[in-house]
Amino acid sequence: MNFAFVSGNPALDLAATVGSRRDTPDDALATPGDLERWVAECDELPDRVTADAAGFESALALREAIYQLALDRVLGRPFDQDSLEVVNNAAAEPPPAIELSDAGLHTSGDLPAVLSQIARSGIAALADPQACLKECGRSDCTRIYLDRSRGARRTWCGMEECGNRVKAAAYRARKRASST
Repeated sequence: MNFAFVSGNPALDLAATVGSRRDTPDDALATPGDLERWVAECDELPDRVTADAAGFESALALREAIYQLALDRVLGRPFDQDSLEVVNNAAAEPPPAIELSDAGLHTSGDLPAVLSQIARSGIAALADPQACLKECGRSDCTRIYLDRSRGARRTWCGMEECGNRVKAAAYRARKRASST
């Protein structure tokens, strides 16, 4: 399975591993191995971590807390206190180690360090008063993303998946309307 990293922030991308939260949730992280693959595919995180059952549950708890806080921010309501506690506790752990060499930047760390980095990334986005967080405009997508477009006009989490679907559906509707 390939994961989508279109939210503009690793914490929001983690939260987006559950699709269609309003209808039938589709969880892309069903096993610790799925989490290990997600971390390996995320550019800002170490490429190799292992997840046991307890670490996996911690990651899922962090994911849900981040989603709740991001949704609170989008809807303009106060942050959920339990979610704040989960995110702040994860952020208090030591972050991954970084090392610069001629080959470039290398990041290493265990799963708690990865979760700390994700929590810190989420905190940075959620605490930024200038950050424009939005929920995808496609009706069955619940991904929350950072809109960094000019004029904050971005409508979909990503053009490849959601934008193309919406535009194709609109095109088909126009074609049907013009042929009747």
